[in-house]
Amino acid sequence: MKAHVRRAGQPLRISVVTDAGLMEDWQKAGVSVQLEEEDGDGRLSVRISSAAEAVKWVVLRWEEDLRMAESFFGDALERGYGNLGWRGMDGQRVMPWYFLAAFGNCTRAYGVETGASAFCFWQADSAGVTLWLDVRNGGAGVELGGRTLTAAVVIWKEYRDCSPFEAAVAFCKAMCPAPLKVEGPLVGSNNWYYAYGDITESSVLADTDYIVKLMDGSGVKPYMVIDDGWQIDHEIDGYNGGPWKESNDRFPDMGALAEKIRAKGARPGIWIRPLSDERTELPEEWRLPHTGYLDPSHPDALDYITGNIAQLCVWGYELVKYDFVTYDLFGRWGFQMRPSVTADGWHFHDRSLTSAEVVKKLYEAIRKVTEPYGTVLIGCNAIGHLCAGLVHANRTGDDTSGRYWEVTRVTGVNTLAFRLCQHGTFYCADADCVGITDRIDWQKNRQWTDLLARSGTALFVSVRPGSLPEAEEAELSAMLKEACTGRHHAVPEDWMYRNCPECWTDGDQELHYDWYDDAGLGLLMDGIRVEQLPGSAF
Repeated sequence: MKAHVRRAGQPLRISVVTDAGLMEDWQKAGVSVQLEEEDGDGRLSVRISSAAEAVKWVVLRWEEDLRMAESFFGDALERGYGNLGWRGMDGQRVMPWYFLAAFGNCTRAYGVETGASAFCFWQADSAGVTLWLDVRNGGAGVELGGRTLTAAVVIWKEYRDCSPFEAAVAFCKAMCPAPLKVEGPLVGSNNWYYAYGDITESSVLADTDYIVKLMDGSGVKPYMVIDDGWQIDHEIDGYNGGPWKESNDRFPDMGALAEKIRAKGARPGIWIRPLSDERTELPEEWRLPHTGYLDPSHPDALDYITGNIAQLCVWGYELVKYDFVTYDLFGRWGFQMRPSVTADGWHFHDRSLTSAEVVKKLYEAIRKVTEPYGTVLIGCNAIGHLCAGLVHANRTGDDTSGRYWEVTRVTGVNTLAFRLCQHGTFYCADADCVGITDRIDWQKNRQWTDLLARSGTALFVSVRPGSLPEAEEAELSAMLKEACTGRHHAVPEDWMYRNCPECWTDGDQELHYDWYDDAGLGLLMDGIRVEQLPGSAF
């Protein structure tokens, strides 16, 4: 592989949008946009300051000849929803954080460093590339008050003598200078996709016994992750928020339960939705005006949030999976961010921070409070480009399923293939669980488990103890153990042509997976999960 630095240089045009609208002469209004090349490696820092005007968007446009590019690959603002992939040129296409352009003999890459202080997306057409920097505070302009904001660090590179996948991996490494590594394989059990919140202490302990049995002889202690259903106010198919320092009557002692899991030979893990708490005694000023969830830009609310997470560590949970941390902030799922992360007309408690800074502040606070305990962190519904370096693992796609194979095929396989380049470069990639129930053909789930095991990414299974026939149980056990060896690093070969790649290579071994049912595809409407379709047969 030959990597070449490409300097973006000064853009042809810089546009600024404030609360007052598009500003034709933003310099005279006291807004400053400065571009400075750093370290001589082509990285270009975009710095914004404004004494009075509340800034919403900064747009940079460069001249760039992309007429000969054969295909373009872009990321997503949040998780993937089965919509990631390579496509032909589309000037309207929004490509968050970074994109790759494939030519016959090289791959060009355009992006921003992880940990940006703006939500960023690119557009590409025959004449050039455009970078949009969303520096809003919620749905209003950010009040910088004269401080200088480094909104993003722009990186352009070109890769030759390598495949586009190898280029994607190299570029992800370039964008993320300090990923947070997890020690050992991230393998184990999560009870969500067979129980869907209907759990008890006894069922968790039975799950623990089963995953320990399945992985016996691997030399690895599996994780046993308790998902939604343990908290005091949990309602099955209903409210799944806090308070988070108390459990319901199905879970008499969470600290004792963690110790029981450990005594059985597994590592206890737990799920939390940290921004959701409907307790009426919490101050109203802690809440976001548009969603009612907790506002981490308020210092007291942030202390309350991190205090809840610290309690999980005190109880002895070695892994914390924190969830809903984008939806609860912005009121939108990733597929609804087209391209705006949230609606206009509201702001955070602290108006001096951009939305991206509020997000990072939350992730950083969670990391800080858990670090003394050595806790493994999994982000779920997190912003991948902002949580890189602050979580050990990240759920890179929307939920898979224990009810509908089509959901797993679309969200699971797609996100594994198209965010695999982020594995080990941003964090440990988690394309979500294998939901093993009698509603999904084992031959499909067997392939999904095999691919996850061969990819080297996280592998969690949701399976009711004793529900598998002996032969299938033996197959599952063998794949879980193989995932612990670290020998496999399967990569997609047909990812430029299929949204759910079927052809993979693992070293010198060629692999083929059949993801489709004999009856064809189930109905998966754009942006709507199958479970939400009234009367759906799938």
